[in-house]
Amino acid sequence: MPANLTPDYKAAEERFRQATTTEEKIEALEEMLAVIPKHKGTEKLQADIKRRLSKLRQEMGAGKGGAKRAAAFRVEKEGAGQICLVGPPNAGKSSLVAALTRAQPAIGDYPFTTHVPTPGMMPWEDIQIQLVDLPPVTPDYLEPWLPGLLRRAEGLFLVADLASDDLLADTEAVVQRLEQARIVMVRDLPESPEPLMTYQRTLLVANKLDAPEANERLALLHELFPPEYHPTVAVSVHTGAGLETLRQAAWELIDRVRVYGKPAGQKPDMERPFALPRGSTVEEFAAAVHRDLPAQLKSARVWGPSARFPGQTVDRDHVLADQDVVELHTGAS
Repeated sequence: MPANLTPDYKAAEERFRQATTTEEKIEALEEMLAVIPKHKGTEKLQADIKRRLSKLRQEMGAGKGGAKRAAAFRVEKEGAGQICLVGPPNAGKSSLVAALTRAQPAIGDYPFTTHVPTPGMMPWEDIQIQLVDLPPVTPDYLEPWLPGLLRRAEGLFLVADLASDDLLADTEAVVQRLEQARIVMVRDLPESPEPLMTYQRTLLVANKLDAPEANERLALLHELFPPEYHPTVAVSVHTGAGLETLRQAAWELIDRVRVYGKPAGQKPDMERPFALPRGSTVEEFAAAVHRDLPAQLKSARVWGPSARFPGQTVDRDHVLADQDVVELHTGAS
């Protein structure tokens, strides 16, 4: 089976080749492992990446407990996708995560309340999206482990503080500081990305809509970040304004489709959808169900938006749509 390595994987592999420090090499390898297609054709490559990761972590652990420290800043992905929150100090990232999830990050009216990544699961319809609260970004400081987390996420929330007189300067500073770390926040991924740069789909979250003069500051923010290029949702944790809109926007940001499995001769499981990248095929759905299924797959039947009629028989290259129901047929079925 061919490896079919993605552009994201090849970009991470190039960053590994260009890395000059152990931390940078570990970060690149972790991203390679996160984005590599998971099937039999890449099993040897996955094993090689894990072997190199283990060796580098041992090397880091030999000095000052680096491996344990680095592990504390890794967040295992859960749910349909992962969105990381970035922003200046006191923008209200922790309050947003607390309002949208059951997580309880430290919240304070002083800078740098958050020191480590804090994940929480945000429900939306029948799926959950993982939000990760992160330390603030300033022109003078960016946590060395933070870019690695951002690169592996499915999307970013850039949180702007509508209560701050320094709204524009602080928000622009975050954008520029991340670009220095080779992370570019965009509405749509470019067709011809620059080498060694990571492009992340980003939603601008204008927080504290209930603050005095917030609407005036929001208008200024739109001048610096026009909504047609920088999709924006204005919210207030205290009043709840915009939070439901933000949940919907988060689902659109991670660009996934929900696919429901249907065992042959049984009712579909409509409680636990598989969340797959938009454009995924029946073969990729089969791999998500079990890594050995693609090799056994003969055909599939599809009910839903991508089918011309209910129960249409399709091949493994059929592209699935959101809320499709799929019945897989293998050589043994």
